Amino acid sequence: IQKLCDRVASSTLLDDRRDAVRALKSLSKKYRLEVGIQAMEHLIHVLQTDRSDSEIIGYALDTLYNVISNDLEEEEQEENSAKQVDDLGSQFTEIFIKQQENVTLLLTLVEEFDFHVRWPGVKLLTSLLKQQGPQVQQIILVSPMGVSRLMDLLADSREVIRNDGVLLLQQLTKSNAAIQKIVAFENAFERLLDIITEEGNSDGGIVVEDCLLLLQNLLKNNNSNQNFFKEGSYIQRMKPWFEVGDDNCGWSAQKVTNLHLMLQLVRVLVSPTNPPGATSSCQKAMFHCGLLQQLCTILMATGVPADILTETINTVSEVIRGCQTNQDYFASVNAPSNPPRPAIVVLLMSMVNERQPFVLRCAVLYCFQCFLYKNQKGQGEIVSTLLPSTIDATGNSVSAGQLLCGGLFSMDSLSNWCAAVALAHALQENATLKEQLLRVQLATSIGNPPVSLLQQCTNILSQGSKVQTRVGLLMLLCTWLSNCSIAVTHFLHNPANVPFLTGQIAENLGEEEQLVQGLCALLLGISIYYNDNSLENYRKEKLKQLIEKRIGRENFIEKLGFISKHELYSRAAQKPQPSFSSPDHMMFDHEFTKLVKELEGVISKAIYKSSEEDKKEEEVKKTLEQHDNIVTHYKKVIREQDQELEELKQRVSTLTSQNEQLQATVTQQVSQIQQHKDQYNLLKVQLGKDTQHHNSHGDTFQMNGIQTEEVSKLKEELEEWKNKHELLQGQLKEKDSVIEKLNSSQLEMGTTEQSSQTSKFGGLEHNNELQKELEMLRSQIQLQSAEISKLQMENQKLQVMNTTADPMLGDSGATAATSSELEGRLEQEIKELKSEVKALSEEKEALKQHLDSSSSTVAILQDEKSKLQREVAESKKEQDDLLVLLADQDQKISALKIKLKDLGVPVEDEDDTESGDQGDEDEDGDEEEQD
Repeated sequence: IQKLCDRVASSTLLDDRRDAVRALKSLSKKYRLEVGIQAMEHLIHVLQTDRSDSEIIGYALDTLYNVISNDLEEEEQEENSAKQVDDLGSQFTEIFIKQQENVTLLLTLVEEFDFHVRWPGVKLLTSLLKQQGPQVQQIILVSPMGVSRLMDLLADSREVIRNDGVLLLQQLTKSNAAIQKIVAFENAFERLLDIITEEGNSDGGIVVEDCLLLLQNLLKNNNSNQNFFKEGSYIQRMKPWFEVGDDNCGWSAQKVTNLHLMLQLVRVLVSPTNPPGATSSCQKAMFHCGLLQQLCTILMATGVPADILTETINTVSEVIRGCQTNQDYFASVNAPSNPPRPAIVVLLMSMVNERQPFVLRCAVLYCFQCFLYKNQKGQGEIVSTLLPSTIDATGNSVSAGQLLCGGLFSMDSLSNWCAAVALAHALQENATLKEQLLRVQLATSIGNPPVSLLQQCTNILSQGSKVQTRVGLLMLLCTWLSNCSIAVTHFLHNPANVPFLTGQIAENLGEEEQLVQGLCALLLGISIYYNDNSLENYRKEKLKQLIEKRIGRENFIEKLGFISKHELYSRAAQKPQPSFSSPDHMMFDHEFTKLVKELEGVISKAIYKSSEEDKKEEEVKKTLEQHDNIVTHYKKVIREQDQELEELKQRVSTLTSQNEQLQATVTQQVSQIQQHKDQYNLLKVQLGKDTQHHNSHGDTFQMNGIQTEEVSKLKEELEEWKNKHELLQGQLKEKDSVIEKLNSSQLEMGTTEQSSQTSKFGGLEHNNELQKELEMLRSQIQLQSAEISKLQMENQKLQVMNTTADPMLGDSGATAATSSELEGRLEQEIKELKSEVKALSEEKEALKQHLDSSSSTVAILQDEKSKLQREVAESKKEQDDLLVLLADQDQKISALKIKLKDLGVPVEDEDDTESGDQGDEDEDGDEEEQD
């Protein structure tokens, strides 16, 4: 080795150096230590100086790989030797990366397209990352375009280099968020998904597995990359991964591994540890693209391997957890059985079946918990299957509630625990269902009366069953009784329950029973803290005296602390998914650990409180509840009044729009009258011309002179009628302006009380004026009608005079033809004038009808205005009463809070309520100042 190293260092011929490096490569596998110590410096020098010769570079890289990598060691080596080998690789790696230029040089060589340079370069860099990952990552991160150069490996057409490039990126992205982001934004998601598709999705080989592992590295605990993955619509591309056929037998081990990783990748995106907003958006995207539906298909398919089925159940659980849309869809999924059964029922049947694998039962429990998480609708549906009114009397179908009850009271302790925890999740943070579950009755045996579910649980507790069963039932009872005084009363109503709990707590038992003792102490503490003192024998004070006599306060608090100190409690508190190494470790539920944290402190304080403090606290609670009820009632009243005011405003706006329509109609009629005026003026001009023509024959026909005087008289009367008509039109406009003023005053009245009272007196004055004007208009219309009839009579007289003139004209034979022609033209003009007068009379009649309708509109508006005034006055009176009552209540509350503070009781300030009430008082105060 020493000679070869000298030859590499001193030979001037490239062939000699190449042969020496080739020889070192062949020795490096067997004599790894010696080659590494003596040749590493020379090999690095070759990489720096002989880059023009790809062959020697390839040999040098292979030699360095053999020295640094531990992959080539034989498997049968002993543990101590293996440990030395690991240290050897790590030490050589440390020597190599001590000079950062060496890693930069290696990155440059990886860019070479030559297969004999690029492939060994990739393998060497991967080995360096395995040995000293964080240090090499940091060097690559600060190298210019370091990560981008390595991303080009995914685009290499040679599969060997591409596949090893995936392995290199796996090592590069481990536990380094900065590199993960760079890789993601270098279009890694697109390239990796393309590779998975090309390789056949889940049917692909080891390459698909490597790509999935790299995707997990990029996405796990990296919110930025998860958001980029979702925004890039890559979730939709995951759907084809989970397409399974009808025949699912004979899956290869590689396919099972690939599907397992694919399911884990989905779970990474919707993990409960992610930010809630990111998880929710991914859940919605999975539903809309059909991914959830595809997962449910696998869930209900036959022949799917057990570990894939278990992981699918866990995946569906987290996809639906806390997402109402997805939970509703899951509730609608049916199993392909005859008759079809809901998927939830089929899964629960597996959970309470002791022959099913333990991990599968845990997965079903997790799925049920996720289905009920923040899903009050789903909780109600589960509890309703237990209630007497909804149980299927025919017995043809098994409900979820029946399966839970069956599991709760079966002989299998694991089924007891799972059913108890599942039922507790159906009651989580839902006081209504806790009360409804008290109605559930169970038939224990033929001939015996039914007992309540609560009673049956306590009966099994007292029978001394397995620890796991008792822990499950105690967790159910603690969840059931917490924050539900009615359930506490039902529990205490059974005289055997309190003696049983005190007996269990007081005994000195082994370590296994300490957990049960702690839960019994918690249940008794809940019975004290949420006790409403409705049972005389089990009031808070008496129960605390019983603890003092039978157990001792310090002993009670010590037993209560057994729960949170237990090792299994700490494990369960870490994450929502129930993961236990064996069935014996299945003791605590994640949600129950939250309840213990919440109640442990308050129960300890409640035990040490005196009876007087309890009484004062109860009085304060009752007073505060009454105050809250009163405030809620008044807020409701104020809200209703606001709605009524809003409705009145809408009615006023409706009336305003109607008035605007009427004004538009009046404007239209005025324009029609103007048209008639124009026609009348044109007729008058034509009549004047004809009169001049007739005057030229005045000397010959005396009768024509008389007729001309009559026509001029008629024309003067029509002119007078026209002036009166214009006067009437002006009065009509004044009336419209009065109506508009009245409407505007009503609108102002709808906004404030002050304007409403002002408009009350103004509206009355306008009303009186309007009535007087309407009377004047009616009298003027009557006068106009009389004048029109008079005018018509004069027209008739004129026609009679025309007829009497005929014999006089007959005496003169010379001018007979001219006279008859003049007479015909005059008669035609008189007829036209008569028809015009008739049309104007009809217009006047229509105008009169419009005035009548306007009068009725004014009357309606007056009635509406009076109603509004009455309603506003009533609401003002009610608001004054409310202000007085609210002021009294605030004074009482302030006095009570001062008393409580003097007594040393902490009082929580209701900022939101006070701020809301203050806002209401400010508004009322403003209204009083305006009045």
